[in-house]
Amino acid sequence: MDRIRNFSIIAHIDHGKSTLADRLIQATDVVNERDFKDQILDTMDIERERGITIKSQTIRLPYKAKDGKEYVLNLIDTPGHADFTYEVSRALASCEGVLLVIDASQGVEAQTLANLYLAMEHDLEIIPVINKIDLPSADIDRVMGQIDEDLGLDPDKTVCVSAKEGTGVPELLEAIVTHLPPPKGDPNAPLKALIFDSHYDPFRGTIVHFRVFHGTLNKGDTIKFMYNSSSYKVEETGFFQIQRIPKKSLSAGEVGYIIAGIKTVSDTRCGDTITLKSAPCDKPMPGFKEAKPVVFSSIYPVASDDYPDLTIALEKLKLNDASLTYEKDSSAALGFGFRCGFLGLLHLEVVQERLEREFDLSLLLTAPSVQYRINMSDGDTMIVDNPALYPDPTLIDSSEEPYIKAAIIVPDRYMGAVMKLCLDRRGNNLGYQYLTANRMEMTFELPLAEVIYDFYDKLKSVTQGYGSFDYEITGYKPSSLVKVDILINGDRVDALSMLVHKDNAVYRARHACDKLQDEIPRQMFKIAIQGAIGGTIIARKTISAYRKDVTAKCYGGDISRKRKLLEKQKKGKKRMKMIGNVEIPQSAFLAVLKTDDE
Repeated sequence: MDRIRNFSIIAHIDHGKSTLADRLIQATDVVNERDFKDQILDTMDIERERGITIKSQTIRLPYKAKDGKEYVLNLIDTPGHADFTYEVSRALASCEGVLLVIDASQGVEAQTLANLYLAMEHDLEIIPVINKIDLPSADIDRVMGQIDEDLGLDPDKTVCVSAKEGTGVPELLEAIVTHLPPPKGDPNAPLKALIFDSHYDPFRGTIVHFRVFHGTLNKGDTIKFMYNSSSYKVEETGFFQIQRIPKKSLSAGEVGYIIAGIKTVSDTRCGDTITLKSAPCDKPMPGFKEAKPVVFSSIYPVASDDYPDLTIALEKLKLNDASLTYEKDSSAALGFGFRCGFLGLLHLEVVQERLEREFDLSLLLTAPSVQYRINMSDGDTMIVDNPALYPDPTLIDSSEEPYIKAAIIVPDRYMGAVMKLCLDRRGNNLGYQYLTANRMEMTFELPLAEVIYDFYDKLKSVTQGYGSFDYEITGYKPSSLVKVDILINGDRVDALSMLVHKDNAVYRARHACDKLQDEIPRQMFKIAIQGAIGGTIIARKTISAYRKDVTAKCYGGDISRKRKLLEKQKKGKKRMKMIGNVEIPQSAFLAVLKTDDE
């Protein structure tokens, strides 16, 4: 166990985590040059295109140190986005140390701090790593100062590297062996292992990634998951070196995988404890919680014939993504679909993109919503995430919505722009502090519903890309909610209904009416597009009718002849409006979700 080092790489988005992992893999000769490709641990197409890590990976690196001893370095890679914080926390619980990567030109950002606090909560040894020292804009002295002042870490332990060019990687490997502690644990105690991830293999079932803390796990053992008390017989165990390498047993301190004929990923909960059925450990590992969805949206197939395909696609995707939740839903305008819960807006985008690519589906999503808590007059409490389930307003006593605490780090010249953005979104300024002479951290309390829409894009725009953002959900607060319905030709379109704060209702209704006016084609009769709260109309747009000039043949003569023809036309239009049906194109539903540039 003295020769094992379990560590993770944590950083803000785009600070070079995956590139640094590539260099460590190359330096330890795990993959030959012919099979190597950039971002080798990112296995999905979406991860490669967007340059983000969505599914964390693990790899075992053999390393011969300068003291001549052979070491085993287990790199437990983590996703970088705020949506996947829980996965990151479980991966960190499986480590003894972390490499905290900081961009030499950008310096310390919001998620650098958030990840540092996560590592400190787990009492991990931290090695600061300054990356991208090859950039012309790199300012190593300034970043060293930030490591000392903002992070409170020892600048003397800092390793400077260029992950792109491979500079400083040998020194980093030595620092991992020297500074990070070996794992502790008793190989002869009852088995206690932590699940930090799992993925689905179509041929072998669920492959569970875990770290052994005490005891030894052998092939053929019968194991038990402590959260759902299910038992399985281990068919194969081993470790990852890009491919799976089988091994007869894994003991305390080691990281690896098990295959045990588990049918779905949802049976293996991230953070659950594995023990032996015959000799269980006394208590599970602390910190387990179920991943709770925070953003909800309904997914419908564009062609109603694709509904069975969407059902199969969601079942298959659920095998890969345990945090996705869905239930059947239907809409008068869009037919049958599913109401889905996501960890955040990035998670929603990834699921939509995977369904469209991997299963070749054309999909339509309704406006994302959050879970509201509705307190009824009779003392009951309802949780509502779908506008269609919103109760009669006369029966409601009060309503509450989820709030977040947002930490925004920006250069101080953007303070006014960020302040305006947050206050426009009903934010409450909790204070700010200067991290360095010209960079500050601003803390706001914001309603989650205002953040999921397009907050991150707007923040990047007003700060010219320099603003960084991290958040945590704090709880529910009272709010005055209303349900805005969109009526087309007097008929309610349930797929366009939305739950919004009273102050924003008129703006959102007008915005929806404007967008629909541009998208819905003209008919032979006038079409009224209205936004309403209950029976009160708060916004209206009218699409004018095509007009045929029926008086063209009347030249000269009495005015009553023209009036007679116009009255006849008016009656015809009225009858047409009564029986006419307005087809809403698919693009109209998408247009309502898009915000204006202003």
